[in-house]
Parts: sequence; structure tokens; C-alpha cells
Amino acid sequence: MKKNLRTASLCVHGGYEAKNGEPIEPPIIQSTTFKYDNSEEMAMLFDLKKEGYFYTRLQNPTNDVVAKKIAQLEGGVGAVLTSSGQAANFYAVFNICEAGDHIVTSNEIYGGTFNLFGVTLKKLGIDCTFVDPNDSEETIQKAFRPNTKVLFGETISNPGCAVLDIEKFARIAHNNGVPLIVDNTFATPINCRPFEWGADIVTHSTAKYLDGTASQVGGCVVDSGRFDWLAHAEKFPGLCTPDESYHGLTYAKKFGAMGYITKLVAQLMRDLGSIPAPMNSFILNLGLQSLHLRMRQHCANAQQVAEALQADERVAWVHYSGLPGDAYHQLAEKYLPNGSCGVIAFGLKGDRDTAIRFMDSLQMINIVTHVADARTCVLHPASHTHRQLTDEQLRQAGVAPDLIRLSVGIEDADDILDDIRQALNKAVG
Repeated sequence: MKKNLRTASLCVHGGYEAKNGEPIEPPIIQSTTFKYDNSEEMAMLFDLKKEGYFYTRLQNPTNDVVAKKIAQLEGGVGAVLTSSGQAANFYAVFNICEAGDHIVTSNEIYGGTFNLFGVTLKKLGIDCTFVDPNDSEETIQKAFRPNTKVLFGETISNPGCAVLDIEKFARIAHNNGVPLIVDNTFATPINCRPFEWGADIVTHSTAKYLDGTASQVGGCVVDSGRFDWLAHAEKFPGLCTPDESYHGLTYAKKFGAMGYITKLVAQLMRDLGSIPAPMNSFILNLGLQSLHLRMRQHCANAQQVAEALQADERVAWVHYSGLPGDAYHQLAEKYLPNGSCGVIAFGLKGDRDTAIRFMDSLQMINIVTHVADARTCVLHPASHTHRQLTDEQLRQAGVAPDLIRLSVGIEDADDILDDIRQALNKAVG
């Protein structure tokens, strides 16, 4: 394959190259296991002395092809697909943290991730401190402890649509000798590549824009290969000391830039096994082939809708970084010059019931839990995705009680606007 393909071409051709007489689409290897002619060859696979496949729980050819494409799109050295975006964020953090450790994260993150870090990880002995990403570096620094192992943020927050100052977060993380993990689900590598701004690890919910069809649930962890684990060996014993559960391997020494990804596969996937079905990875790859085209349309439609909402006197507020007056417009111009995503956060004049009436009056636009696919959809996070959070936690996560999350699809923008206007007429008058 031609090297140094541009992003649009990688969407189509990345990860896989058909040889003479082979299928143009990566084959679906829907098999749990793989046959070998002698036991020594398989033993070498288990010792990580040879590359290959022996059990899909760890690795599968179809999954690896798609993971490679996403790694190429992000500019990383390697990637692993997971069964969901939640699994991706869990693995990304748990691969370098253990009981007694601590993480720092932006409070402007998806409600499920907020609960994962703030509640579930604590059950595993990993503490978490939430910070306002808009605070000064000095203020955020106060959250760090000697046992802090990770700084985490979202490129564009779900559902508040806040844009992360990636360079600032990278500086803070590296000044403390820890990696920056960025969830790049909403921006996708089409509109932002966090590695170019100093991030070390990227995660995705592949069920969103990467797929674009709401046909599969999955996630992905991508490593830049740039964080020097050995320079901070005392902080990361899991990577920098022998793993007695895997023949005494020291991942950072033996595998270099691939140490983090190799550990995630050989250790976490071995023990926890949150892998996608190869069929799901095949579906994901079909979506990736049009990602660059879809993101362009998502952003164009969302910009038109956001401007219309802002001009409507029945709308109390609109958060979309493409609007010149938005609080995150300047950061978006820096990190997202080609557009952010299709997600808009807004509130109506009235109360929570007003928002519910508006959504119930929509005809084409769907009320669904999902977000970021080809269809325009809507959600009231305080009542749905974030309903497990208290009012205080909602405020901490940047979710106002009246916030409506509108995920603008790739339909005709006029049809989207027509549906919004008729619903506003019924809900507000």
C-alpha cells in the first residue's frame, strides 16, 4: 500500500491491503480459535515470541485490521478494539492503575464515564478527583497527588459540548510525569488528532461517528507510543517491572513503544475479555469508509441548526463551538478548525416539562439514547443518560436540568429545521 496516505484515503484503505485474488473487504474471521500444526509454534505465541492468533478473546484478525485503521487515522503506533466505549475508557485507565492509585479527570465528561471513574473505580481502590477544565493550570495542579497516574478529558464533552484545551492538559500531565488520555469520540480523527497536541492515549466509543449507522457497540484504545514509561518507572510498575503472570515480561522494556498496547492485550484482555465480535468490527469498518464525508455533512448541518436555534427567541441558550459567541469558540478555532461535530446543547425558555413537550412533538427526529450517527436524534440527559447522577453531580458534569442534546444527522438541513420549528410551535408557542 502507498505510504503516507491522507486521512480521507486512510478511511477507505487503511488497516488492510488485499493481495492478488483476495477479497477487497477484510474477511470476517468468526472463529474463537486457530489451529497450529505443532505445539511449539503455539507455545511461542503464548510466550509473545511470535505474532499470531490463538484465541479471539485476546486477538482476532478482523478486529486487528479495523484497530490498525483507527490507529493510522489517529497517528498512533497501535490500537485495541473493545466491546464498548465504556470498556475502552476502563481499560485505558486500568492498564496503568491499580488499588491505591489516583486519577485526575475533567468534570466535563460523559455521565457514564463520570460514574465509572467516581464510583466504580473507587470500588477497585482507585480514587478520582474531578476538576473544572477551565480552571488555571495552578488550580488543576492542586488536584494531583504523589499516587496520581492519569489525567483524563474529552475533546468535546458529552453532552455539554465543551472543548478541551488539550495542550494545557498535556502540559499539566507531563509536568506530573503521567500520561494524558483523551476521549476523542465526538471530534473523531477527522476533525482533531489529540496526539498532535500532546495527548498520549486516545479512546473512542466506536458506536458513534466512527460507525455512523447505530449498528454495533464498540470502543477503541489507541496509543501514541510516545510516553516514556521507563522514565517514570516508579509510577508504573505494571509496565516497568516483570509481570509474573506472564513469564516475567517487562512490557516497556521488551516491546518499547508497543508496551502499553501489548500489556492491555496480554494481561487485561486475557483476564477480562471485553472484545467485540468480528462481525461488529466488520460493520464498523464499513462505517469508517465514509467517515470523512459524513463528518463534513454533520458539521455543516449542525452549524446551520445552531445558528437557527440561536436566532429563535424561544430558545434560552445554545452551546455549539462553531458559533462566534460560544465560550469555546476560540479553542475550537485552534483544535477544530474544520468543524467540531454534529452535537448541539441548548435549553428552551420554560421548565423541564417544556423540554419534554418539545421532544415529544418531534416527528422526524428520534428520541433515542444514542448519539452521533447518520440520523438526527435528541435526548434530555438529566432525565435519561445522566439520571443516575445527583443534582450536584449533574452540575459538576456540566449538565443543566434544561439541557437538550441534539445530535444533528446528515439528512437535508431544511427537513431538520422544519421538524424543530413545528415542535417548538407546539411546545412553546
